[in-house]
Amino acid sequence: MATGSAARSAAPNEPRSGRPRATSRRTLERIALELFSEQGFDATTVEQIADRAGVSRRTFFRYFDTKADVLWSEFDAEVETLHRLLGEAPAGQPVTESIRQAVLAANHYGVDDVASLRARMQVISHVPAISAASTQHYDNWAGALAEFAARRLGQRADDLIPRAIGYSALGVCRAAFDQWVARRDADLISYLDIALTAWQSGFAGLEDSPA
Repeated sequence: MATGSAARSAAPNEPRSGRPRATSRRTLERIALELFSEQGFDATTVEQIADRAGVSRRTFFRYFDTKADVLWSEFDAEVETLHRLLGEAPAGQPVTESIRQAVLAANHYGVDDVASLRARMQVISHVPAISAASTQHYDNWAGALAEFAARRLGQRADDLIPRAIGYSALGVCRAAFDQWVARRDADLISYLDIALTAWQSGFAGLEDSPA
């Protein structure tokens, strides 16, 4: 559940008015995160990001509306992917299994991505304005799951059980993501699969596991 997806459609990754040859969305993200780490988010300007990438300020804004969008573009694209994947889930498949499969398919980060994701999460956690804005992005992620659960259960997305499903899944996925970033020892999918499988079972049997 991080900030990106393997199965997302191509559209969110395309610039709004043509792709320049000199760079890409991914390159601009990497460079921006490097600068955020070196000199802080507030001290970094769009001009500095564009200059290091060797492109114009206008090119930056073909990909991102604001500097802060660099931090959330992958995550927001993942939300769109979850909506799509859950919309394609087989009708007879259990709700929690559909969610598990969709979340695993929507994430593609490997060990080599840890450094950039650590930099991203450092900014999100320590810049007050960004941290405050994070709630809406996480709400959107949980909301995608709640909407799906509500359709399957014949309820509204803001009813208790669909919301509980969405936010509980968000919680275990964030725990998996944090563990992966901290340990750097496996693919994110491994952590997500373990956490979501335990979530599916209601953590049954864990009290019998050896300490």
